[in-house]
Amino acid sequence: MDIQTTLADKNLKAKAKVEAIAKMLLDAQISLAELVRAARGSKDKEKGTCIEALEFATRARPEIASPDCLDFVTEALLDEAPRVKWESAKVVRNIAHRFPERLVEAIKNLRANSTHEGTVVRWSAAGALGAIVELRTTHNKELVPVLQAILEREEDQAIKKIYLAALRRVALPPRPARKVSGKSG
Repeated sequence: MDIQTTLADKNLKAKAKVEAIAKMLLDAQISLAELVRAARGSKDKEKGTCIEALEFATRARPEIASPDCLDFVTEALLDEAPRVKWESAKVVRNIAHRFPERLVEAIKNLRANSTHEGTVVRWSAAGALGAIVELRTTHNKELVPVLQAILEREEDQAIKKIYLAALRRVALPPRPARKVSGKSG
């Protein structure tokens, strides 16, 4: 099967479509470029399914992501469809560590989604922004105060917890390696 056949299969439920497409990608039956091309040319529902499959695959193997993949999901963060926004944010979360020097636009778009009316969109943006801040890059000079400002206005406690956890992790110095003491004797 290919992507279009899978998307059009009326006998498959949405979750099965996601799993099938992710498996095709992980098994190298389709390329990442093919998946991105299919998603770009699809309507919202199918685009969301393609990006969810990409999220599933990059969670399992972030190394399959390319700079073009990051560019695609960064652009998709501004899509009208909430599902496309939240799945794209989850992909950014999965792959940010691979492209720390290419995150400026993603950060900008995630910040925009942090004010979205949809809770899941804001939750996913929080996860991605938290993952980016935890990379401890030069972005943190600007990003830490932004996350603190988001915390001030965010009302959802689950979303606040995501931001607080990320800020706590970057505020603490790395733990020194523990010395293994052995008795000689």
